[in-house]
Amino acid sequence: MNGPALHEPPAPASWRIALPQTAAAVPVARALVRTALAEIEHAADSDTAELLTAELVANAVEHAMGDGPIELVVELMPTGCTVEVHDPDPAPPGNLTRPPKGAPDPWQEHGRGLLLIRSLSSSCGHRATRSGKAVWFRLPSLPGPRRPV
Repeated sequence: MNGPALHEPPAPASWRIALPQTAAAVPVARALVRTALAEIEHAADSDTAELLTAELVANAVEHAMGDGPIELVVELMPTGCTVEVHDPDPAPPGNLTRPPKGAPDPWQEHGRGLLLIRSLSSSCGHRATRSGKAVWFRLPSLPGPRRPV
């Protein structure tokens, strides 16, 4: 017969914030991710998390139909973090999980955000929600410093 667990993994910590569907949402989202990742030991890479969060929020601000707010959800787990951006538009993001055919035009100002998310995250995707969709990415936690033997 098994007894109680000697060590239970910590429950994930999460943050959720509503953001305006304006460009002002991007720096607020970056700051929340930076603050959240500073709270835990061996967090995911903060610079990468901030960059990818900025891309998701900027895409929601620019492309989401509807006038409702967007929502940022950050979930921290011992294995890394998941960041989701919810928006009121049910249409899936283009080319998030499948790369487009051909290389992006180097002269275009847009078109690299989803490529960055696919390339730098451990996984990414989207899902339908009752009020639109959620687009997400995951990053693994960074390994801790090595201890001398």
